[in-house]
Amino acid sequence: MYRKIMAFLEEWKENEHRKPLILQGARQVGKTYSILEQEGEILCLSKIM
Repeated sequence: MYRKIMAFLEEWKENEHRKPLILQGARQVGKTYSILEQEGEILCLSKIM
């Protein structure tokens, strides 16, 4: 499934001077799905509150 954030994540991943990524947003909009699509490329740490 295509999401607008996917292009942003690709750009972030390829930037040599990137900062840690923090995704915030409403519930059930695909934040975790988007990160897992980049699996193996991005270290995914999550904290469930």
